[in-house]
Amino acid sequence: MRLVTNLILLGIVAGLAYLLVDSIREPIKFKSQVEKRKSAVVDRLIQIRKAQDVYRSITGGFAHTFDTLQLVLENGEVPTVKVIGDPDDPTNMDNVTYDTSYEKAMVSIENMGINLDSLRYVPYGVGEEFDIAADTLTYQKTVVNVVEVKTSYNKFMGMYSDPKYARYDNGYDPNAVIKFGNMNAPNTSGNWER
Repeated sequence: MRLVTNLILLGIVAGLAYLLVDSIREPIKFKSQVEKRKSAVVDRLIQIRKAQDVYRSITGGFAHTFDTLQLVLENGEVPTVKVIGDPDDPTNMDNVTYDTSYEKAMVSIENMGINLDSLRYVPYGVGEEFDIAADTLTYQKTVVNVVEVKTSYNKFMGMYSDPKYARYDNGYDPNAVIKFGNMNAPNTSGNWER
């Protein structure tokens, strides 16, 4: 009888030890998943921003869909202007010439390591796509191009998108948005860069 009681107590102690270890492991795993997943999403947003910059050098504006972005980058050419002479020397303005050459946009995109086929997809998002918007607006009496590309944490955090995980990080909100750009101002910085 004493042996049975000791075995039951040993089982209870082992169960409590497991619960203790698991309660420590869960917040550590959560934090590492947030960092890993957010880092992948930020890297993809940076790639999209670079692709939008190349697109803008071709068209003068930003792409409002990923299909348009991909089509122009696959078929467009990026102008490169070579200045011969010193345009800052007012005594030598007659000897300044500009030579424009063109390079396939795909060469620039490939050199940046950007894959256009997967650019629209949110990492860890299981097929979710980034929300993309582009337009023009009047800002300080000037018409400017604006762009915004975003996604929310709940699209890439998987099982960790449950609000219960906020107890491990007071600043964590699964409905918060991670983005670059702003539809109300000419700004292409990301909200992770603060």
